[in-house]
Amino acid sequence: MTDIKDTIMIGTGPSALAAAVYTTREDIDTTLYEKSVIGGLAAITDMVDNYPGFPEGIEGMKLAGQLQKQAERFGAKIEFGEVSSLKLGDDGIKTLIIDGQEVKAKTVLIATGSDYNKLGIPGEAELYGRGAHYCATCDGAFYREKRLVVVGGGNSAVQEAIFLTRFATHIDLLVRSTIKASDVLQHDLQKFIDEGKITVHLGVVPTAIVAEDGKVTHVDAKKGDEDVTFQTDGVFIFVGLKPNTQFLADSGVELDEQGLVKTDEHLETNLTGVFASGDVRSGATMQIASAVGEGASAALAIREHLDGMRHNENVPAVG
Repeated sequence: MTDIKDTIMIGTGPSALAAAVYTTREDIDTTLYEKSVIGGLAAITDMVDNYPGFPEGIEGMKLAGQLQKQAERFGAKIEFGEVSSLKLGDDGIKTLIIDGQEVKAKTVLIATGSDYNKLGIPGEAELYGRGAHYCATCDGAFYREKRLVVVGGGNSAVQEAIFLTRFATHIDLLVRSTIKASDVLQHDLQKFIDEGKITVHLGVVPTAIVAEDGKVTHVDAKKGDEDVTFQTDGVFIFVGLKPNTQFLADSGVELDEQGLVKTDEHLETNLTGVFASGDVRSGATMQIASAVGEGASAALAIREHLDGMRHNENVPAVG
């Protein structure tokens, strides 16, 4: 008979690791599958400065490592493998294809997170977390009394540029074409333009993020055929998020227009016994602290679901 696991968690970011701490302490057999880096985006963040309990901040890799050790201490198993599909059977059992092999589970937690859309220019990857950023609330406070470049013209870019004015002395907003943010946000943006805190540059395409001695000094860009340079101490890039949900294409799991997983108030998807938490979930705040909280909530929902399955198994058939 095929081994059926209590729960499989897809991803090993803070949300999944927090969920695993809770499920394993409840003696729920828990296996996490990861296709790349344990810890997700948190693990490749240079410094996490707003996670509760660390007044001096904590290195992203260290935080991820501690979460991993805690989950493994209670018995969580972490395996490397890429999930390519998920199917719900008529009996309520979920079948996943992981590296070409079938794996079955009673419950599944989708915690694959989202990845930031990249510009794909020199310096972007090399300076990630050390001058090139994708989260203003995470890293904006590092740039008090500094100049910043923000890249993007949608709602997120405008919102984050406005947010960053509380730290930076001046912000150059580089927009590839035109600003596509909502009218309300554009009205708010105009106030900061009038105050001289933000300068908008339309039709500008960044070509490189340049650093000297490990510190960002400027951004090279093109405005039409003209080469332009923007002096800056840091770059914040907001050109969209790409949820890691491609493997759900034929699963029946309902996604929103951005490709994020829809859930109910119990973090359960439209498929019974399939849950989602963290940055992959529609409505998520994209913060580590809330992702961890969602992981704990999902774990409790998983426990209730498994308790219900055991109860039904023990109820004798009528007739």
